[in-house]
Amino acid sequence: MGARARQQGGSAIQATSTGGHPSLHTVKPLGRTLFNRVFAAIYALSILALLFYHAKTLFYSPALVSFSVTLALLISDLVLAFFWVSTQTFRMFPVCRKQFPENLKKIMERSDFPALDVFICTADPYKEPPISVVNTALSVMAYDYPTEKISVYVSDDGGSALTLFAFMEAAKFATHWLPFCKKNNILERSPEAYFESNHSFTSEAVNIKIIYESMKVKVERVLERGEVDDENITSGQEREAFNKWADSFTRQDHPAVIQVLLDASKDRDIAGYSMPNLIYVSREKNKASPHHFKAGALNALLRVSGCMTNAPIILTLDCDSCSNDPETPLRAMCYLSDPETRPQLAYVQFPQIFRGINKSDIYNAEFKRLYRINVMGFDGLSGPNYLGTGCFFQRRAFYGSPSILASPEIPELAPDYIVDKPIQSQPVLALAHQVASCNYENRSYWGSKIGFRYGSLSEDYHTGFRMQCEGWKSIFCDPERPAFLGDVPITLNDALNQQKRWSIGLLEVGLSKYSPATFGVKEIGLLMGLAYAQSAFWAIWSIPITTYAFLPQLALLNKVYIFPKVSEPWFFLYAFIFLGAYGQDFVDFILAGGSIQRWWSDQRFWIIRGISSYVFGSVEFFLKFLGISSFGFNVTSKVVDNEQSKRYGQGIFEFGVHSPMFVTLTMAAIINLISFSQGLVEVFRGNNWEGLFVQMFISGFAVVNSWPIYEAIAWRKDRGKMPIKTSIIATLLAGTLYTASCFVFL
Repeated sequence: MGARARQQGGSAIQATSTGGHPSLHTVKPLGRTLFNRVFAAIYALSILALLFYHAKTLFYSPALVSFSVTLALLISDLVLAFFWVSTQTFRMFPVCRKQFPENLKKIMERSDFPALDVFICTADPYKEPPISVVNTALSVMAYDYPTEKISVYVSDDGGSALTLFAFMEAAKFATHWLPFCKKNNILERSPEAYFESNHSFTSEAVNIKIIYESMKVKVERVLERGEVDDENITSGQEREAFNKWADSFTRQDHPAVIQVLLDASKDRDIAGYSMPNLIYVSREKNKASPHHFKAGALNALLRVSGCMTNAPIILTLDCDSCSNDPETPLRAMCYLSDPETRPQLAYVQFPQIFRGINKSDIYNAEFKRLYRINVMGFDGLSGPNYLGTGCFFQRRAFYGSPSILASPEIPELAPDYIVDKPIQSQPVLALAHQVASCNYENRSYWGSKIGFRYGSLSEDYHTGFRMQCEGWKSIFCDPERPAFLGDVPITLNDALNQQKRWSIGLLEVGLSKYSPATFGVKEIGLLMGLAYAQSAFWAIWSIPITTYAFLPQLALLNKVYIFPKVSEPWFFLYAFIFLGAYGQDFVDFILAGGSIQRWWSDQRFWIIRGISSYVFGSVEFFLKFLGISSFGFNVTSKVVDNEQSKRYGQGIFEFGVHSPMFVTLTMAAIINLISFSQGLVEVFRGNNWEGLFVQMFISGFAVVNSWPIYEAIAWRKDRGKMPIKTSIIATLLAGTLYTASCFVFL
């Protein structure tokens, strides 16, 4: 579809079903494509001119110091040039799409809709509150879709009885919630979101809210106690389930637990209608077997669901990604049921959109470039990357290329296998436990040729990339009403740790035999390979950002001027490159629905990541590569602290805990402030301001962006201020760095 869109310019292209049925979807190129291409050609020439300037300066450098400084700038600008080139791939063929789910109902009977398996992953009830996971499950169980065709699988990789208890209670509440949603046609089918809205509630809604609040209180009390007491167990079936949590049962060492909480063939809601299937899964774990983090959990769900329901369509969700539109499956089916797109279509990806972001989005949680701008560019090529949540897959896509099936070990796991036994029958449950065992994948293709791919903490990126290398396509679906709403980190430490984990996982792919820069370019072409490489090498943003955060400033402190004077022609090249890059980025951001304030936060957080998350992510990756240390999957906390939440809502940065990443940020803030002050002193003394202007500008730019750090160090009194320990260490290291620079520049 992307190729056809490019061939026909700006006109919309309709994808219709066979037999003259109404259109299910359309696609058209964005109007700014021509401008992007022309500007790219001009900007590329300016980059070549800059590299020539560096090479000339390097060749004529009279001393080792000037040679070293120029070489550092050249390397940094080469990295920046790589990222600029790879970013242009998103600007060559961006497209936008529209779906017509109302037409789907005209060409398909509801009874013909394919079955849907939903995968929801959670790992720690204290970082990912069970009531939040419950809301996610309830929101998709209440989809405007044949209920008997929905099966929700909850993977509890922490193996917690608390999570199982929460879903036992959720199953009871669902018998009231689902008929209420459908009777009243409400849009917010997450109970928490609905009851927090400003709707005028009927007496029926008030009664439902009472039932929900009762369930919520019960779940939170059990979580607070840390165990499920006898008083909360109401049946022999429940007691039998909780008896599996014996003394030897630990988070990292326990048998598989598979509990059917709702059975569509048996259970009914209060209105007498069928309920969806709801299955709790905690795969077997032991310390002697690798578990492959989230990818391993998803593969366990892929196998367990294959034994029990084997729906042809799979939806993957993060534990906090609540449905915000009950028609979302119908939008996905506009593509998945279209005979023109279906044969090579692996997945339909919806954007990640978040609730609760503060006005200025201080931690760049919206990540508009990753979740909106870049994926529209991907979509005009072979389709977007898999974002880890809000994605509808064809089950067949996990089993080899479109033309060659990678057969699993047993026929019951084949994507076209028809389950003809009840999900609670003994043979089905026995097989489900077998495929959820920790040794099942030994000497198999799981994680390499079948299922979600292993070898990276960023299993979503790796899996989507490998699928496209096998010949699959994907589609980006971005309706006006957000399909899903997730939660965001509200502390700087959580946000930076999340970014560090992503950078490590991406680097694991980027420097593997499946690197997008080599393997990707060969398998999916230059543009798609570069597009994936742009993300894979995020961690090396740390090279130019760290260089420009420290080198010009230290040189200025030592009265060494390393950039062209304002009166020299080369200065205007620097000015054009800076203004051109920021200007185009600003236009992209605003046209994607962003605000000026959030764009500024986006740019500031890019710098913050560059001298914290990306630096430490790179270090951790190479230590692991050398066998010195190892890293694990750290779950991002979804727990909300009231004080932190209040400060976040006010747009105040949260520094309340000591972190090595805060040390590098504070070092940069201190050195830039001193450097800028030194530059002002030189100007007031009447020294040549033209020579130091660029370095002063860079220092001043950093000082403005470092204002939250100065505020946290100097005068904040709340619990989110910078820890004294962090400030002292950063100050000592900044002093040491300055002293070392004095010897170097002398």
